[in-house]
Amino acid sequence: MATTSAGRSSVEELHYPAGTLVLLAGLPGAGKSTLLDRLYGLRGDEREPVRAGEVRVIDSRQSRNWWARYLGPIPPRARTPIVHTTHVARIARALLRGHGVVAHTRGTWPHILYGFAWLARGVGSEIHLILLDVEPSAAREGQLSRGRVVTGTTFARHCRRWRVLIERARGGVLPPATGVTILDRPAADLLRAIRFDERPPTRDG
Repeated sequence: MATTSAGRSSVEELHYPAGTLVLLAGLPGAGKSTLLDRLYGLRGDEREPVRAGEVRVIDSRQSRNWWARYLGPIPPRARTPIVHTTHVARIARALLRGHGVVAHTRGTWPHILYGFAWLARGVGSEIHLILLDVEPSAAREGQLSRGRVVTGTTFARHCRRWRVLIERARGGVLPPATGVTILDRPAADLLRAIRFDERPPTRDG
């Protein structure tokens, strides 16, 4: 596994093989959706994955928005498993259909990373991680600005798991991923594109 820590002198583009699964992970409020909005022109009200050529851009908000009309009376805690299952299923479906995928994920749930790695290998693809590493205080501010704040206990748990994930990634011992790029906030602000290689043309006969 190759790990790249991108600071203020970061390149403006990240490149991946065609059909790759790229997972964008970070603490709640770290800026994952904000980065996808900027790179792909998302509005935040989408209900389905967004097409960007052969790539599918999948944010968990899309599943949340799709279910909102049906799950309105249900408490948020009860909605989360349904929304998350839909989000994971959409990523899996796009990958199985051969698309490159850029997707928001909870990086603090390591079993999810292993599951996606297993799926990617099964279709002959790769999994790459982009980790948005921001201070917990900045992530908390991000939660407040979006109007969705996780409880203190839950956030503390996310922070503990995130520290372990980042330390392992920097040490090159995060098994599920082919490659990992760690972005701090200034580097994330400099990123202008996530690009995928073109598939080689097929020959008839």
